[in-house]
Amino acid sequence: MSTEQKQKILIVDDSELNRAILADMLADEYEIIEAENGLQGVGLLQQQETDISLVLLDIVMPQMDGFGVLEVMAQNHWIDDIPVIMISAETGSSHIERAYELGVTDFISRPFDALIVHRRVVNTILLYAKQKRLVGMVADQIYENQQRSSLLIDILSHIVEFRNGESGLHVLNVRTLTELMLNHLVQKTDRYQLSPSDISMICTASSLHDIGKISIDEKILNKPGRFTDEEFAIMKTHSMAGAEMLENLPIHQDDPLVKVAYDICRWHHERWDGRGYPDGLKGDEIPISAQIVALADVYDALTSKRCYKDSFSHETAIQMILDGKCGAFNPLLLDCLRDFADDLPTHMNNSNSVAQRNLREMRNVAQEIHRHEELTASERTLQLLEHERMKYSFFADMSKEIQFEFTASPPMITLSNWGAEHLGLDEIIMDPLHQPEARKVMDAADFQNLTDILRSTSPDLPVVTYDCKLNYKGAWRWTQIVARATWSNDEPPRYTGAIGKAIDIHDSRMKLASLERQASHDALTGLLNHAYAKKRILERIESRPAATCALVIFDLDHFKSANDTYGHSFGDQVLVHLAEKLRQCIRGGDIAARAGGDEFLIFLEYKDDVEAVISRIFQSLCGRFEQFPLSISMGVALTATVPGGYDALFHAADAALYTVKRGGRGQYRFYDETMRETLSAISPIDGDETTQEPD
Repeated sequence: MSTEQKQKILIVDDSELNRAILADMLADEYEIIEAENGLQGVGLLQQQETDISLVLLDIVMPQMDGFGVLEVMAQNHWIDDIPVIMISAETGSSHIERAYELGVTDFISRPFDALIVHRRVVNTILLYAKQKRLVGMVADQIYENQQRSSLLIDILSHIVEFRNGESGLHVLNVRTLTELMLNHLVQKTDRYQLSPSDISMICTASSLHDIGKISIDEKILNKPGRFTDEEFAIMKTHSMAGAEMLENLPIHQDDPLVKVAYDICRWHHERWDGRGYPDGLKGDEIPISAQIVALADVYDALTSKRCYKDSFSHETAIQMILDGKCGAFNPLLLDCLRDFADDLPTHMNNSNSVAQRNLREMRNVAQEIHRHEELTASERTLQLLEHERMKYSFFADMSKEIQFEFTASPPMITLSNWGAEHLGLDEIIMDPLHQPEARKVMDAADFQNLTDILRSTSPDLPVVTYDCKLNYKGAWRWTQIVARATWSNDEPPRYTGAIGKAIDIHDSRMKLASLERQASHDALTGLLNHAYAKKRILERIESRPAATCALVIFDLDHFKSANDTYGHSFGDQVLVHLAEKLRQCIRGGDIAARAGGDEFLIFLEYKDDVEAVISRIFQSLCGRFEQFPLSISMGVALTATVPGGYDALFHAADAALYTVKRGGRGQYRFYDETMRETLSAISPIDGDETTQEPD
């Protein structure tokens, strides 16, 4: 065996004779390097740490003894990778116990027995070599699973961003900037107590920040130019919609990843000064995860081209954020942004950052495995793989879609549990093209076409979509398959298979319709909400400009007493009862909505005696609900007497309602010129929010 191929053993002993004896025993099989004291030994370790396979260490030495060497090795984590056999004439139990506490692998007493020394050296080196191979195998397995999880995240984000007409890089850019911000924050302050595990979890969860956008109409998502007030109100519902998707998961609700993702989805549009949405949180009421993703989201939105704007330069975007033009952010986070602003474009443009980060994380995992001696190798492996399985299961359960992995050699499809049950197939299907059961689910021609399309992709552009019919337990239904081809690291790359999901187009549209209803209707009463009602009324006015119409606003008299006396649950029942009475007393073409709190509105057309219509509705709404008297105050504005469109009608009806309240409640009034002063005094109740936030 040549010298270059031999493993190195470092002998640290102040006795030249002892070093010579040990070298003679081992020189035939190993390359020997020597140090005559502990300080010199540490110097050699520092120079050749990765090349040394074993240290033979004496205890009593000048300048630095053996215990000092062990302490330095522990501080630098060298002891995790380099085994140490202590060889000494000091055989007292206290010395031996301390040596083992400091991490030695074995202890040999002098005088030497050549056979024992040789056997223990060989066994120790072999044991550590096997451990390193095991760690490498575990790290490779985790890295592969991490890559699959990343692929799954990429596919989920591709679906959302495809609907939103974006480049497909928004989620990746947000995740990259989130990681940069988190790592810089923990170096700058210990205020938020974020562990490496917390940082990793927040970065993963950041990919789901805009998942609620699947509930928004594509016409609004992809509208060029600024939103109207009504469109912006609908757009803002995506944060709550995403949070509700996570909140309504059938399982994993207590998982930390789900909780962090919920915080980010719901609150990444909140602002430090309380002027964000949906809950108007202030300061550190906003979880730090949502604060950081909000900042990352705004930066990428500013620097990316959108259907409603061109991209800003990096310098302009940074200045806009620091100047508060995109809302107020945590001053500490703004300081972090200033610190690394100059280097930010380099990080954002690094296309290999995700793969490099995953590789770094796996190396960290390998180091952690060495440091947790209380776990056996198999237990560590199972724990890490179970964590990856949990993450995969979470994404599968959240999407409720058929997920699959296809390997080209050997040809095999692995289905998610939910997908296999939905299709009535086994989870693993070998040679699917020639399996009778698989051919009953997907036409062979479609399978071949999809395979050919995937093979025609490249590592740079691996994502494809394919529409075909699948047999869902006896019913053929149109399905969209979104898949990402996988390629080897060979040169040139080799196609190895694909990972993806099948989306039932009909079921997806039904879910979307349900989410759209949530965005347009009041959750408690089932009536239209104010923003959507306003949109419907504007459309009606534009389509029938000659029609004579009335806008009615009314609220419950003394409703606060119902809540104070009988509780808020009873108050909700009163509102639901009143909404049902309202449905019964209007016509099919009329528009009814809950404007907010105990205030409702009606928009109706009339031909002749409008007062008779209003009187009938007013009388129908009055009465009792259990022990609570239903008395209402109502204001009415007519298009015949109030020109100017919806806003003018609404404010006039509001002025009439205010006049009724000031005059004693329990009646209705039509707006007239005597109320002009009241109209100019009151302010609009529907706010003046007209600015559109980036993304």
